[in-house]
Amino acid sequence: MATSRTGKDACDLLEADHRALKKLFKDYEILRTSRARGTAQKKSDLARQICQQLNVHAQIEEELFYPALRRAMKETDLLEEAEVEHQVLKELVTQIQEGLAGLQGPDAAIDARVRVLGEYLDHHVKEERTELFAKARAARKLDLQALRLQLEDRREALLDRLPAGTPAAEIAG
Repeated sequence: MATSRTGKDACDLLEADHRALKKLFKDYEILRTSRARGTAQKKSDLARQICQQLNVHAQIEEELFYPALRRAMKETDLLEEAEVEHQVLKELVTQIQEGLAGLQGPDAAIDARVRVLGEYLDHHVKEERTELFAKARAARKLDLQALRLQLEDRREALLDRLPAGTPAAEIAG
């Protein structure tokens, strides 16, 4: 079942996540160069938010989006690459989270990891946007509007499990 272009589809939802993440990385970079009072705590909070949002985004892609594409597409090389990229992204997220757990605020190593995570994510997003989403939209056996609803439901379930005080509105887009 092909999706029509009249409504928002799963790729649109994932693109919105990508834009929200890009904004968070830009905000972090601004804070990274700031000397204002309270910057360290703001950077810590923002780094945590980046990690949480990226974890939720990656999980809905891995649980729902990629398997749906795998069933609908003949060639899956792009999916294999995307999954490998997710593993690298998750490793960086883990390193950032571990660093934040042991510090009062981000240090230079965390700043570097956040910057590399942002650069790596930019690469991953570009490939999804230019290659994977195009193939998804061309797949005849894939209802991307129905898949969007599944992604939204799963994201809400994951957000409900986040610790109290997490800025879920930012994560939800």
